[in-house]
Amino acid sequence: MAIAAEEIAQPIDPSGVTRTTVHVPLGERAYDITIAEGALQRTGEIARKAFGQRARRVALVSDRTVHRLHGRAVEQALRQAGLEPLPCLIAPGERAKTLRNAERIWSTLIAERFERGEGIVALGGGVVGDLAGFVAATYQRGIPVVQLPTTLLAQIDSSVGGKTAVNHPLGKNLIGAFHQPSAVIIDPVVLTTLPRREFQAGLYEAIKYGVIRDPALAHSIETGLDRLLALDPTILVPLIARCCQIKAEVVTEDEREGGLRRILNYGHTVGHALEAVTDYRRFRHGEAVGEGMKCAAAIAAALGLLAAEQKDRIDALIDAVGLRPRMDDLEVPAILDAMTRDKKVVAGRLSFILPTRIGEVVIRDDVPSRVVRQRVQSLITPPRARRSVRTRPLR
Repeated sequence: MAIAAEEIAQPIDPSGVTRTTVHVPLGERAYDITIAEGALQRTGEIARKAFGQRARRVALVSDRTVHRLHGRAVEQALRQAGLEPLPCLIAPGERAKTLRNAERIWSTLIAERFERGEGIVALGGGVVGDLAGFVAATYQRGIPVVQLPTTLLAQIDSSVGGKTAVNHPLGKNLIGAFHQPSAVIIDPVVLTTLPRREFQAGLYEAIKYGVIRDPALAHSIETGLDRLLALDPTILVPLIARCCQIKAEVVTEDEREGGLRRILNYGHTVGHALEAVTDYRRFRHGEAVGEGMKCAAAIAAALGLLAAEQKDRIDALIDAVGLRPRMDDLEVPAILDAMTRDKKVVAGRLSFILPTRIGEVVIRDDVPSRVVRQRVQSLITPPRARRSVRTRPLR
């Protein structure tokens, strides 16, 4: 397979900051992912390049919490580049990723006579990035968007690749479009304001990349978990860069999820169902994916695809990250029903991404329903009691 993405480690600048760029080579839709401490202050410079010299305004889509923490710095950077920010703020949380909020932003853009040459900056986590990207994909048939992710999960996953969407009460991300960003700006410093639970949710997605593509990445998380939780930049920045590079490689080969890109859904078949049946109130997305990865590993082991030692290692790595919400009050039929409404159902057959060893997965749509039911039942009724997670700051 041809190399689909390029990671460029830049020399250390006088301030001692290492800048890393991951290039996503998609022809006329190509863009760079800039990863550096202090990159937030480069928002104006990068947005100006992405939107062009004629742009006068920028719609700054964010949630109220993130905007309170980082909005002023981003707005100042935009103004320094001659771009006037127009804040479009939503409530925090997965339940804000709706058509209603998309319509509110569309209405603002229309009322302000936003032109196609102007664009959107998405400042926030995966909810903000998905919503802002969807609005950008659909407003006047498409305007540019710059992603400025502020959670680990968004930095390593959802901000890259151009999948945008809003949720429907019957399922997650069922209404959306493919719309590549014009640039992605990742500043690890913003993670210091993230609650521990949110950071841990991102680590589950990092584990996903190790299981599907890179055993060395999985090993680095195993051996460096304490340093990651302490936000040690010497291990955190390479982790972010490697996850972005893996996703860029996969997306470049399969931009619209016709084949290889489906491996990025490891853990999501069950994970999305857990989010849906709890009305998007209980789980952070990464937490649900963590449970989904454990269930997928259990299915793979039951089918004889995954050695018991490898399954135990995956389970141990996921559990080492931290506690996740309780599931023993959930009903198996409701979870199975939510899975059948997922967008990964093709011709009535539900696909699973199943690990065969750490670093390799297969796509299967022939898993017996009996096996799925048994493994979901085992997942939500573990042998030991599960405690609820608590949110507390990292620092």
